[in-house]
Amino acid sequence: MKTIEQSHSNTISLPLSLSQVITVNNAIVPLQPQQENIINGWEHLIAQAQSINQMAAELEVKILELKAIASTLNTQTNYLQENGKPCKSICKYLTVSVPWVKQKPDESLIITTRKVDLFRAEREAALLAQKLRQQTKRKKLVSQR
Repeated sequence: MKTIEQSHSNTISLPLSLSQVITVNNAIVPLQPQQENIINGWEHLIAQAQSINQMAAELEVKILELKAIASTLNTQTNYLQENGKPCKSICKYLTVSVPWVKQKPDESLIITTRKVDLFRAEREAALLAQKLRQQTKRKKLVSQR
């Protein structure tokens, strides 16, 4: 470790005018952070950002699992209701977001949020169903010729 120089004992004479000279003590030089400490701090910061993003991804999965469970319960409740009236939905869905840490091109970090797409699975299922229906229609048309 570097030792601090005894700068307070050295004096400097500065002429303020030609006829006047005053003596000033050297100021204590502030400690400069060592490069190793900066690198370790930066690595710790990046690790913390990655940890936040990992937890956000896990939270998103848990939110989607909650939605799936609620959907299953809604289906079972509607199926079991005898009077034919639809049951009230167990869960209401609003816009949901999770915290997210991004790194800008200048390497600084931004803490922001990322939207959770609660209905992506339904859209993907609908697209797949549509694609399969179209394939089935084509096969029927080809076989009829």
